[in-house]
Amino acid sequence: MTEILSPSRVALDLTLAFLAAFVCLDLLKRLEATLDREGGGWLLGASLALATGLWSVQVLGLDRLNLPYAVAYHPGVSLGVWLGAGTVCALGLAVGCRRATTVERTLVGSGLLACGIVATQVAFIEALGLHPGPAWRWPGIGWALVVTGAGCSSALWLYAEIRVRSKKGLLAWQSISALAIGIAVVVSQGLVMGAAGLDRPQASVLEGRLTADTMAVLVTAGSAALLSMLLLLSQLESHWRASLLRARGELQKQSSRDPLTELPNRLIFEGTLAQAARHADATQGKLALLLVNLDGFKPINESLGHRAGDRLLREIAARLRSLAQAHMVARLGGDEFLLLLPGNPQTEDAASVATRVLEALGQPLRLEGRETAVTCSIGIAVYPQHGALSTLIAHADAAMRCAKSTGGAAYCFFEARMAAGLREQTELLRDLRRALAQGELELYYQPKIHAPTGEITGAEALMRWQHPRRGMIGPVVFIPIAERFGLIGSLGNWLIDEVCRQIRVWRDSGLRMRVAINLSVHQLRQPDLIERIARALREHDVNPGLLTCEITESVAMEDAEGTIRFLGQLAQLGVSISIDDFGTGHSSLAYLRKLPASELKIDRSFVLDLETSEDARKVASAVINLAKALDLKVVAEGVETEGQNRILREFGCDQLQGYLFAKPMSAKALALWAMDDVGPRSINFRDSLFKETRPAELV
Repeated sequence: MTEILSPSRVALDLTLAFLAAFVCLDLLKRLEATLDREGGGWLLGASLALATGLWSVQVLGLDRLNLPYAVAYHPGVSLGVWLGAGTVCALGLAVGCRRATTVERTLVGSGLLACGIVATQVAFIEALGLHPGPAWRWPGIGWALVVTGAGCSSALWLYAEIRVRSKKGLLAWQSISALAIGIAVVVSQGLVMGAAGLDRPQASVLEGRLTADTMAVLVTAGSAALLSMLLLLSQLESHWRASLLRARGELQKQSSRDPLTELPNRLIFEGTLAQAARHADATQGKLALLLVNLDGFKPINESLGHRAGDRLLREIAARLRSLAQAHMVARLGGDEFLLLLPGNPQTEDAASVATRVLEALGQPLRLEGRETAVTCSIGIAVYPQHGALSTLIAHADAAMRCAKSTGGAAYCFFEARMAAGLREQTELLRDLRRALAQGELELYYQPKIHAPTGEITGAEALMRWQHPRRGMIGPVVFIPIAERFGLIGSLGNWLIDEVCRQIRVWRDSGLRMRVAINLSVHQLRQPDLIERIARALREHDVNPGLLTCEITESVAMEDAEGTIRFLGQLAQLGVSISIDDFGTGHSSLAYLRKLPASELKIDRSFVLDLETSEDARKVASAVINLAKALDLKVVAEGVETEGQNRILREFGCDQLQGYLFAKPMSAKALALWAMDDVGPRSINFRDSLFKETRPAELV
């Protein structure tokens, strides 16, 4: 026994057994209460790690006994012992190492594990093929079972308790548990070897077997490689799992928070609002909801840029957060915020908070090196006085619009009369969805006149809605509703397709009409807008040069770099580009000259006062001269008098458009005018509008 328990051999055996047990326990972290396919894979890896440790300890232990006879191993039998050890270990670990296991299951599992360990050690010695065979002293085997069972049960119980009750120091407790198993394995090995009587002379058959030295080298290299690989796999999986949990937590946080202001978003706020309403119902109390909308935010965003606008929104959010209870402020979207007052507030309380909000938000702040002030309009709705929970935000919004209509920088409580306009908007939105599906929308076309000759050169498409009950509805009514409730994208797609279809119909009847369409800021945010336009041109076999896309100056400058990229892609299709409402925005000449536009449209507000205002004439003349310098054509819209017509021609305007020449008309009426000269006045259509399309000559 002195040889068996020599310090150097015990230290090496204990290190190897500890490593195997540590890897085993590390892999067992993934076992849940129910053993599924993934858990089965981790259990297999854990049992193979422990079996490899047992096998390696046995081989290295025998190699260091310095027995007076040769020892060799049969490869097939040794492999069988290793696989058998893995199977028994897996059974014991499956019973005693799953999450939320009981004391009884831990005892049963550790008992199975102890039997497997001792049986592996006995089978390993029997596999040596010694002649005569080992002279077993069975009391020694019994003591080996007791020692191994005690070590395994204490280790598994300790590991299970720490795993469930503590998240800190798990690695240290895992090491202690692995050390307990390692000590049990090494001690039981010494007891089994002593029980086998290996100190007596034996003999073994060497043919077809591996020598002890060869086996020791294979065990050292193979065990180290396998255990290292399993430990690396376990650590990588732990790192991946931790990263996944962090990512899930971040996604959950982002899904409940507005990324710009870090306030709760509408979804989370509605849950808070519902909980507060239930409490109000239970206590027969009230709650008040304030909807805050910033006044004049868009000009600040346009003049100072989006970065300054974002800073402003974050500052507004911080000020609102300081005026409300935790989690009672949310960003509704854009420049709108919600503020909840629970705890049975009275009308005076809500008015007082609204006043403090007006004062706090009205305090100036510095943006881009300049002092900026912003006001707000506040709508207040009280539950249950002002309606059901489902309508509370809508009623606060209606009250906010009433406050804004008075000039802003004010608050307004909801009144029943405000709901009439809200209901009308809701009805119009419902009818507009139906109109889009059932073909109630129609395009009217207003001719464009070539100023020097007075001939018609093209037309602008304008959307109209023939409502079955309300009659003809203009875009000034339904376009804002479509923009507010997210329907503008569908309307824009219909417009693109319908214009291309009409151009094709006119072309087939002999009219080569160029048509302009308006693109809204909401359409420019559609990532597939270019492809939609290209698809419509292809499907209707339309020459891209017959389509002009108009965007307003303010939209073009909102994101100048993005607009330049977008218009560049649009120009590659061959589509003409026009800058609409020029003079009403804040253009940068540096960006304007980079835009691939072919024309500017002077806003009608400058045309209106041409006959009476010298300033209006100076502005119109300056815009026309600027356009000429940039090699752009100029279109003036809103021409209604002969005097305006004469002045614009004298200034050198290229095209004119307005009621003086013709009001918007249906596609059929415009075709009759062009083909049969049946129109509001005797204006000729340019001859080029009737020419056949011819292939271009190769240069």
